[in-house]
Amino acid sequence: MQKQKIIFISLFVLVIAYFGGSYLYKNWYTQNLDFMAKENTSVFIRPHSPIYGDANAKNYIIDFFDPACETCKAFHPFVESIMKKHPGKFKLVLRYAPFHTDSYYVVQMLEAAKFQGKYDETLNVLFKYQNRWASHHSPNISLIWAFLPEAGLDVEKLRDDMKKPEIDAIIKQDITDGKTLGVTKTPQFFVNGKPLIKFGYKELQELIESEL
Repeated sequence: MQKQKIIFISLFVLVIAYFGGSYLYKNWYTQNLDFMAKENTSVFIRPHSPIYGDANAKNYIIDFFDPACETCKAFHPFVESIMKKHPGKFKLVLRYAPFHTDSYYVVQMLEAAKFQGKYDETLNVLFKYQNRWASHHSPNISLIWAFLPEAGLDVEKLRDDMKKPEIDAIIKQDITDGKTLGVTKTPQFFVNGKPLIKFGYKELQELIESEL
């Protein structure tokens, strides 16, 4: 009986320690990011970052995404719909976190599309046909080339522009900033520097609207 009591108490202490440690870590993480948002905004927003909405808006939503990520595809229009409800209040800033197989190559395509003024169109095409080229069991990036003309792209120019060293520098900067901010999955959102701790549509909407 005494042995069972000791085991029970030990388990209870471990549970308390786990949840207590988790709470302290989340609290430290949030405070640390809040400090960075005030002292080092550039880690959240870089000059190369694509921006949706009012570029002069005081509030910002950072979306670290991967074009091969199904959840990223689902959340993109959701965030845009929230922004439409609050015109001029937020800007959406896209950052790259190419975690999936060959996603780095796809991000190169996206960045190269900027040279033709077709970034949005290319992103829309990538998301539209994502289930065709980004199968998690057997992704086939080569399939994307057949879809890109739908974005109005000169595909041969895109192939050449993808080789530009500045594109590689942009992606590596986003990966570095993602590591600094503790991004380990996609999508990862930050609103005015505050991380979305509990993931979900409702939680993201509440975090965004709490910053108004």
